[in-house]
Amino acid sequence: MFSKQSVVTLDMEGVLTPEIWIEFAKKTGIEELRLTTRDIPDYDVLMQGRLKILNRENLTLSAIQDVIASLSLLDGAKDFLDKLRRDTQVIILSDTFQEFAYPLIEKMDFPTLFCHNLVVENDRIVSYKIRKAGHKKLTVAHLRALNFNVFAAGDSYNDTGMLLEANKGILFRAPKTVQTEFPKLETAETYGDLYRHFQAFQDSIEN
Repeated sequence: MFSKQSVVTLDMEGVLTPEIWIEFAKKTGIEELRLTTRDIPDYDVLMQGRLKILNRENLTLSAIQDVIASLSLLDGAKDFLDKLRRDTQVIILSDTFQEFAYPLIEKMDFPTLFCHNLVVENDRIVSYKIRKAGHKKLTVAHLRALNFNVFAAGDSYNDTGMLLEANKGILFRAPKTVQTEFPKLETAETYGDLYRHFQAFQDSIEN
């Protein structure tokens, strides 16, 4: 048991699950849909581009959900998450949407997920509602204000605010461009390495 309360915040796509839009791009053959926040740091620009493509190609929410339902978690992700949740509390902070995430969260045995929502009309995604701009960083800041010790991991530009705000932030399997731009953040390439980072963090707050 831990003597001081800690919380782990994790990004979802790229850390625990495949990138939903990349998998959908593979299914449809639309290369433009492979772009993620690893490529375009401005999330609004990225999403507006995606919505234009969906409208142009006459693609529905159901079509995307069918692809998501067929996905598995990343190899080793479930064991890592189970191990972590035995040690501390875990919150998934994601820029995905509730309408996308449910099948994947179910495969993780329903950890807490903070994300956004889509605006859907007749099975067409017409817009989206952001929970709060910069919600990952804000969530970590509020957790720290409540005297939680926060360990965070993510893989992309939109995670860096969260990682820098946390007591300890780790870039997990991040592209070299992100690692180069944020050299102060330590990195991990395997779940074993990431868990060892967490253990060292946990030891440091207990001593």
